[in-house]
Amino acid sequence: MFVERDLRGARFTRSTLAGAVMRGVDVHGLDIDAPWLGDGALLINGVDVVPLVEAELNRRFPGRELRHARDPDGLRTAWATVERAWAAAVDRVESLPDGAADVSVDGEWSFAETLRHLAFATDAWLGKAVLGLARPFHPLGWPHAEYETDGFDMSVFTTVRPSLAEVLQLRAARQAMVRDFLAGVTPERLAEPRPTAWSPEHLEPVLHCLHVIFDEEWEHLRFTLRDLDAQEQGWCPS
Repeated sequence: MFVERDLRGARFTRSTLAGAVMRGVDVHGLDIDAPWLGDGALLINGVDVVPLVEAELNRRFPGRELRHARDPDGLRTAWATVERAWAAAVDRVESLPDGAADVSVDGEWSFAETLRHLAFATDAWLGKAVLGLARPFHPLGWPHAEYETDGFDMSVFTTVRPSLAEVLQLRAARQAMVRDFLAGVTPERLAEPRPTAWSPEHLEPVLHCLHVIFDEEWEHLRFTLRDLDAQEQGWCPS
């Protein structure tokens, strides 16, 4: 329990505050980024703000509301929409000075690292979980560093920073991988159970695996556009 404590400037990263209760607190300037906000309630002065936040994010990112489509046609439309949104982001970073794709804003992943991570997510949830490929991971993928402590074989991935052209080539290949899968998917296949990417003993339908990919795409687009805004506004490391 924290009573009359000063937590100004505190930063919580990859932490859980689920069930935390705050009473009589000064939250001026409080900045919360919770990708899983839609999975529960967040009460502020007795008001669940999750629906308000979700509606605003959908307004800011047209097409985001399609990310949990449940039928083949809806999924194909949703994927085409997020592909267009990312194409605009690529155009934007390519209009910036050389090296912008490798800039880390405030310790976050760079644009190039983000695209590499999305390739990794596609390999994990489509290549591994859905398609059952024996060697699903491309060496340019970018997993979370903490996977190493969980026994994941990080030697699969290169330690050499690739060029932006190489990253974009990988990204295009993985986008096409999803597009091609969706082109022929059926309602019956969407319902088929699959071992999840990180818990093989736990089964989820193919649709769930695809929804994970869609969530990754939209959340990381939000992060990316936030950091591109910072770069264009003259952000520099402190």
